[in-house]
Amino acid sequence: MRPRRHVVIMARAPRLGTVKRRLARDVGALAAWRFYRANLQTTLRRLARERRWVTWLAVTPDAAARRFPALPGRPCRIVPQGRGDLGRRMGRLVRTLPPGPVAIVGSDIPGLDAAHVAGAFRALGRADWVFGPAADGGYWLIGAARRRLPRDLFAGVRWSSAHALADTVATLGAARIAYLEVLGDVDSGADLARHGRKR
Repeated sequence: MRPRRHVVIMARAPRLGTVKRRLARDVGALAAWRFYRANLQTTLRRLARERRWVTWLAVTPDAAARRFPALPGRPCRIVPQGRGDLGRRMGRLVRTLPPGPVAIVGSDIPGLDAAHVAGAFRALGRADWVFGPAADGGYWLIGAARRRLPRDLFAGVRWSSAHALADTVATLGAARIAYLEVLGDVDSGADLARHGRKR
């Protein structure tokens, strides 16, 4: 039997004052929380109803995984992200999920839909890794075929910086890498305004 594909949505428990803090500095905590909760719901609705993959919701803080609020979409598997920086948490998921290719996405990318994820899995048919680059130098998706995993995966990556994608690629050595289209996340009031104009 062929291994299943896995999609992981990285999410913070949607509590007022704890999500999208950079955005909250521009638009206020309530507006930031409303955006985050609505976008998380949309992401789950778009991805979790798909039967082409198993959807996982990786939650922080860990205790929230036991009592995460009901959200739309097909039921997904809820797991704690665990301790450490983003690289340590993503690396743990890449190494411990059941066999099969995996794609990890964020929960603050308004343009993300199932077609993007399906494209990532197609790319993993011929590549070891796939990235969805973000305009700010980071990435909105990372996918792994999981044929071989480097020991130093994510070591030294400067997260939340213009170097995140380049640093991550540098940890992959001679791996075959594919890239998807550029999408934007929402980190600032300007990002939120752009998203509002596109709707």
